[in-house]
Order: sequence, then C-alpha cells, then structure tokens
Amino acid sequence: MHRTLPVASSPVRDLLALTSRPEVISFAGGLPAPELFDLDGLRAAYDLALQDRSVLQYAPTEGNPALRSLVSSRLTARGLPTSDVLITTGSQQALTLVATALLSPGAVVAVEEPTYLAALQCFQMTGARIVPVASDASGLDPESLRSVIASERPTLLYLVPTFANPTGRTLSAARRAEIAALAQEHDLWVVEDDPYGELRYRGPAVPSLASMSDRTIYLGSFSKIGAPGMRLGWVKAPADLLRTLVIVKQAADLHTSTVDQAAAALYLANNDLDAHVARLRVEYGARRDAMIAALPSTVPDGTTWTDPDGGMFVWLRLPGSVDTAELLKEALRHDVAFVPGAPFFATTPDHATFRMSFTTNTPAEIAEGMARLAQVLR
Repeated sequence: MHRTLPVASSPVRDLLALTSRPEVISFAGGLPAPELFDLDGLRAAYDLALQDRSVLQYAPTEGNPALRSLVSSRLTARGLPTSDVLITTGSQQALTLVATALLSPGAVVAVEEPTYLAALQCFQMTGARIVPVASDASGLDPESLRSVIASERPTLLYLVPTFANPTGRTLSAARRAEIAALAQEHDLWVVEDDPYGELRYRGPAVPSLASMSDRTIYLGSFSKIGAPGMRLGWVKAPADLLRTLVIVKQAADLHTSTVDQAAAALYLANNDLDAHVARLRVEYGARRDAMIAALPSTVPDGTTWTDPDGGMFVWLRLPGSVDTAELLKEALRHDVAFVPGAPFFATTPDHATFRMSFTTNTPAEIAEGMARLAQVLR
C-alpha cells in the first residue's frame, strides 16, 4: 500500500503565483521589500566569501562556526543569553527538525488559533493531533492553555508570540511568564518562533519566552531582517535537544548552504545590521501607518482589525457570514490581493477573516491598493 501525506498545499504559496502579474498590488505574501535589501553589503560579503574555495565544499552540520558565534552574540545582546545555535535552512527547516525530533503520530500539539499555516502543515506531516488554545488581543490565554494541558497532555506548544503571523498580536509579558511557568510545571516543550521580533515600530520590547524557561526552543531567521533568498535560520535549544536536532538535520540535508553561511558571517562581521534594521523599522512603520490609516475608508462598517506594534501583518474580520475566499476572486479582478483567513485555523475556520501584509508595498502603492480593495469590500 502506498502512503501519501494528507497535507494540503499552502494557499499563500499558491496565491503568490496568482499575484505575480506586475499590475497586481498584493497584500498577500509576508514578503520583505526587495528595494530595502542591503544589496551592496551582501554583494561585498559574497565576493569576500568566494575568495576562499572551501565555502563551496561540504561543511559541518552544526553550521559555520563564525556565523554561530555572531548569531549567539546578537541574541545575547537582545536579552537572550546564548552560547550556541544550530544553523538551519531558514527557520521553517528548524521547525521541521523540531517536529521530527519531538513528535510521533498521535502526539498532541497545542497552538494559538489562528496561527502560522506552514506550522500547521509541518505538524500535520508528522501525524500529530493539533489542538487549539483560545487567545485574545493580548495573545494566548494562559487559563485556556492550563485547561488544554489538563485534558489533552500536549507534547509541544507552538507560538509566534511577537507580532504573530497572521494576527500581528504580541503576547503580553505577564502572560509569557505564566506560560513559561506552566511549561516548567508540566514538562511542556514550547516552540517560540520569532522571525519578526526585531521589526518593532512602537512600544518597548517584550522579553522572549526563551529567557524565562529552559523548556523553550527558540527559532530565529535572517529572512525578514536580511534576505529570505539566503534561506538562513537558527535554533537555540537545550544542549541535549540541540544534539538530537543536529542528527535529524544530518539526515535531512547534511548542512545548510556553506557559501550563504560564509557570506552571512562576513556580512555580520563587517556591517552594522542593527543600523539596517533601524532603517527597516522606519520604512515598514510608515507602511504600517499607511495601511491602518486607510482601513476605515476601505472596509465596511462593523469590520474589526488588529493594530500591530510591529511585524508584517494586519488581521481583519468582516461583519456577518461573508466568505473572504469568494471575495478574493473579485479582488483579483480589481488587481489587488489578500490572504483569506480560513487556512490559519487548526480546527473551525472563521471564513470572514483575512490577512494583509503591509511591508512589500510603498505607502503610495498601499493607498492605491486599498482604493481598489474598497471597490470590492464596500
């Protein structure tokens, strides 16, 4: 008997193909703005890396030692003391490695609902059972998590606690402390997926969950603050688990691209990434403001939306029982796109929800896109 995986294609990846026409203003993909990539700095780093032929050779699974040290130092400077990380092919691979190492068919994974849909795909591929935990404007509800732990005994809790995908919400510091305590009490692994944490446009930073509990596996990425095409991520975990993840990665791909790691290490050594991130915050903050300002004249009365302090996304719910997947078809005819919300739900979808990203388009493009969208929604 042939075994096939019961996993649907990502609607976001499918939608990116539909929105590739240059006339479409897309709020669909969670993409950084290509005109803001530090092309000169990255080109110089690759040129310097390629002066050493060994960067085209096989390499240790753990990753480039210089890059691991530089990433660890950056995390430590951000308030997360770190001695070592495993370099991965994007943080998506890090999540896959964690799922492979910790989950077996029938294991229970607790998730905030809605949550990152590629994480749902990843957990489904292991045969795990996904159980939602209630959340509100302050993020995951610790009391709901306590109830889920008592009734379902999950192996793992998955969270994007800072500027969540898809909602843009940030888990409050008080709730982080409660969740960290619950993880310690019940030997629950917590995956803290943090690709957006440095993209803060207002308000003080919130301590990471990983700084509060040694039951936390922290995932980071170069994709949103550097360039996603480099496919560089990292995982910080307790030493025993990190060794297991190295073995799992050996079986997956031997190692992440040697030349990309070498270039990233040289880029970090020779450039001020913090200054680059500061520029991104200014640019993306203006784009966030443009989208939020346009919403009242774009959506019908009764619509609700999040007002994120950072990240890439605004999450909306239209009034009534409308299906945003059907509205998307009309939006594409007006050369504008968003992501329907249903695929972000592990269990019962809310078809009236949708996600919009503000980072890819300039404020002027956002204004035009929102005017087009208003013709569909109003």
